[in-house]
Amino acid sequence: MKAYVIEQAGGPETLQIRDIPPVAPQAGEVRIRVRAFGLNRAETYLRAGKMGPIDAPRVPGIEAVGEIVEDASGTFRIGQRVATAMGGLQFTRHGSYAEEVTVALANVIDLDGTTLSWEELAALPQAYLTAWGALDKSLAIKSGQSLLVRGATSTVGLAAVSYAKSAGLRVVATTRSPGNEARLLHAGAHQVIVDTGAVAGTARRNFPDGIDAALEVVGAATLRDTASALRPFGAVAVVGLLGGPPLLEQFNLMADLPPAVRLSFFPSQLFGTPALPLDKAPLRSIADDIARKRLPSLLERTFAFDEVRQAHALIEGGRAPGKLVVRM
Repeated sequence: MKAYVIEQAGGPETLQIRDIPPVAPQAGEVRIRVRAFGLNRAETYLRAGKMGPIDAPRVPGIEAVGEIVEDASGTFRIGQRVATAMGGLQFTRHGSYAEEVTVALANVIDLDGTTLSWEELAALPQAYLTAWGALDKSLAIKSGQSLLVRGATSTVGLAAVSYAKSAGLRVVATTRSPGNEARLLHAGAHQVIVDTGAVAGTARRNFPDGIDAALEVVGAATLRDTASALRPFGAVAVVGLLGGPPLLEQFNLMADLPPAVRLSFFPSQLFGTPALPLDKAPLRSIADDIARKRLPSLLERTFAFDEVRQAHALIEGGRAPGKLVVRM
């Protein structure tokens, strides 16, 4: 099968298409024919060596949609439409930048019956699963609450805005660019704040008692300010590190966290584990809502398989305002 292989750390040019044998599934695994896959910063970090030494040769990619080729367990039928995300993809096993991918059975989600195109489906798994996990599981959101999404124009941020709006929350979304306001309002935000480094004061003008919950996509760089926008007993979940390393220098628990605010980090590595099984993940219903125009699509642009290097350059240059997808 054809696959992109990383043999050494470097720029997009280090992504090389090679012919490699498909990986035979072991017990608890299935093999999927990849029809499309989403692109993520995690793959550019792996390729650039920012995640430590690369266990070369390595196929990158942490998500895909496609059809079941082989499942000895009988859980899925041959040809069944499915999605997969994480489960060690690109880290402990070859990833999804390939014609086929072998994945853990626990990290496969049924998509049968959906009418979305492969490209539209490929824009969903990582972004919406992360939003679902962080909002429903970490923050335990409820209809009527308020939510601050810090870094809302990222794909996870956009998914979180739309998912929270559909769940009945009032969403405050931040962006560094005034030009993104219309997109965030279309995604479901009730208020958009241009982020100059401090947004808590602006957020509290509409929510003087503080916001109920926050999704922190930027990371440590803005965490103090995000937390200060919350009410006592509010909660913030960190899901991204767009703003730099996950380090808080001289963090003062008494001074930097408002009274009784809960802080958590939601790692997508939990997907498919006993702590976060994916059999209840609402990905198919999300796909149906997008097909019915109840939720906006995340898809920004589709690339051919031989254009992945170009797509990586766009992501690293900050020129990818939505989800980039590769169609096989």
